[in-house]
Amino acid sequence: MDAKAYQRFREYLMYILKPSRFEIAILMLAAACTIPLFSQQLPGVPVPTPDPQIAAALRDVSAANIERTITKLVSFGTRSTLSSDMPASSGKGTTAAAEWIKSELERYSRECGGCLEVKADEFIQEPGPRIPKPTKITNVYAILHGTDPANAGRIVLVSGHYDSRNSDNNDAIAPAPGANDDGSGTAVSLECARVLSKHHFLATIIFLTVAGEEQGLNGSAHFAKMAKAQGWNIEAVLSNDIVGGDRTPGDTNQDPHVVRVFSEGIPATADEKQLKTIRALGGENDGVSRQLARYIASVAQEYFSPAAFHPLVVSRRDRYLRGGDHFSFNEQGYAAVRLTEYRENYNHQHQNVRTENGIEYGDLPKFVNYDYTANVARLNAATLASLASAPAPPANVRLLTKELQNDSTLVWEPSPGGLATAYEVLWRDTTASDWQHVQAVDNVTKATVPVSKDNVVFAVRALDAKGHRSLSIVPVPER
Repeated sequence: MDAKAYQRFREYLMYILKPSRFEIAILMLAAACTIPLFSQQLPGVPVPTPDPQIAAALRDVSAANIERTITKLVSFGTRSTLSSDMPASSGKGTTAAAEWIKSELERYSRECGGCLEVKADEFIQEPGPRIPKPTKITNVYAILHGTDPANAGRIVLVSGHYDSRNSDNNDAIAPAPGANDDGSGTAVSLECARVLSKHHFLATIIFLTVAGEEQGLNGSAHFAKMAKAQGWNIEAVLSNDIVGGDRTPGDTNQDPHVVRVFSEGIPATADEKQLKTIRALGGENDGVSRQLARYIASVAQEYFSPAAFHPLVVSRRDRYLRGGDHFSFNEQGYAAVRLTEYRENYNHQHQNVRTENGIEYGDLPKFVNYDYTANVARLNAATLASLASAPAPPANVRLLTKELQNDSTLVWEPSPGGLATAYEVLWRDTTASDWQHVQAVDNVTKATVPVSKDNVVFAVRALDAKGHRSLSIVPVPER
């Protein structure tokens, strides 16, 4: 990054993230030393220079636009999935909300010259534990097709659920504003569509909004099964659910600088043979979804000041004994994670709007921190754009184990799609949560590092000529 570009980025950080005087002083010191603070790096793992196109897209993210989106979603009164039989003309219920979301995506497409393919995935959900009668569920999504024919079949996806609920899951009439849960996640998906549709990427990006989450992940389950049945090559799913950064007056426990990223360590689809291998190798922390979570953390190092905003990678599939739409994609074998604010306020979640004993209940817009949600949108957009600009991960990565030796040799097949110009071998101590070391290699398919496989975990990733990095792939043993 040249001096002028860095100066513009530093001014952008100070404007959108509103750092303290202390943080401004540190930024100025970093500038004087020509050290970009936002590129905080782990020892031995270099952080690439931010992509100018991605940085431009992040500057376009608007907290004011996110507020307008959430306010509009709340205006539908209730977005309970069970309200889908309300006519759209009434301006109330989930059908009206779905039509508005579709119209927004179509507007974005007109603004980019028809670059988005806007679609609806509509189906009838049969009765179940939270569905008392056959109910129409509509998922709305837009596809930004990749520009490179060899890579357009690779897909990265962002999602939020637009349905809401109040204290009674079966009450489809009373207000269920759902500003944070999950108007915020829906706004993130729509804002990513708005800003990224103005740019071109080699791989395909899908901007998804689903319903039926509150009734049992119905919408996402249908969509993920459809994707699997049609053979979609989805490399990453970012599910945003409760990313409004609740700002209840007087609450000092919320952290507006942190978003949690939950991911499964052991793939939901692992069979008994795979589980046996995972146990034998100590691979419980290295499923594809955990690699995606680490990737998000690495992207944040490129585009954010850690003091201002950063992801917290949580080594758990979701919050304690709870779940979300990313489960639906995990169950189909896709890498999927959940992004959620640091501290949820349960007075503003699944509650009728009311005041009792001086406590305000209900998921209302006034409790949403729109600057926080904008930062979550920036992190999503940066991750989507980085993956859609990068090569595909290397294929069939293996760690040779035929001979007993302290050096470690890894082999792999070239990254599909022809974008890779080099590769990197990563490793970390078995007790470390993230990669600690990297060895760059040329455009080859074999590398030996002087490190014992007994003491570390390895991975390989692909790089293109501009430094875009693929997801990391942990090797399997080859005897």
